[in-house]
Amino acid sequence: MHTYARSPKPAAVIFDMDGVIVDSMPYHFLAWYETLRGWGIRVSCFDVYTKEGERWDKSLKDFLIRARVRPTPAVLRTIFNRRQRIFKKYFKRFIFKGSAQLLACLKKRRYKLALVTGTPLSEVRKILPAHTRNYFDCIVAGDDVKQGKPHPEPYLKAGALLQLSPRECVVVENAPFGIESAKRAGMFCVAVTTSLPAAYLKRADRIVDSLEAIPAVIAGVCSTGGAAGRRKKERR
Repeated sequence: MHTYARSPKPAAVIFDMDGVIVDSMPYHFLAWYETLRGWGIRVSCFDVYTKEGERWDKSLKDFLIRARVRPTPAVLRTIFNRRQRIFKKYFKRFIFKGSAQLLACLKKRRYKLALVTGTPLSEVRKILPAHTRNYFDCIVAGDDVKQGKPHPEPYLKAGALLQLSPRECVVVENAPFGIESAKRAGMFCVAVTTSLPAAYLKRADRIVDSLEAIPAVIAGVCSTGGAAGRRKKERR
């Protein structure tokens, strides 16, 4: 049973970054795969994609513990630094088609915009070009919170910074942990199938296949309130 947002007119749209604004998940997988392989640890694309949005140290600890490697601070830092070097070596910045137009459209309609990501703020500034960052009224990065996704803290903090209640916020996510974080924060959540099939995104209130479908979903929430969330899948 979902708890749907009840505000007749959402005032803000909050976006995840990786896999929603930036097509970066294949590079995140490659970086984790290449780094951990050097430690004799194998991870699959599914392992990485389903953990998207989680703080890097939590993901890495889980990978190490599963492989029976003790996650000491020194080991965590050594592995993460190598992972960052590999990511920077291979990463090509691809902003998802339609994301800039979507942000501009929502801004024109006077929605407040926020970005919530498990990525450290220093990396957000490198990954997102300034003209894209400038659309957001606030950014909550991984190092801005004590508890990362799936804990609700990241989205609750974004709502507080926007000075809005959870019921006034719509979240756009692409991964199970992010969806759980948004729902636990009491926010309406739209999931985009950019990284995982719809079967993994069922906790979201709506599931769409492209960013272009987002304005129509938000308009539906505005006109019908939470009832819009019952229509699970929106096809192009």
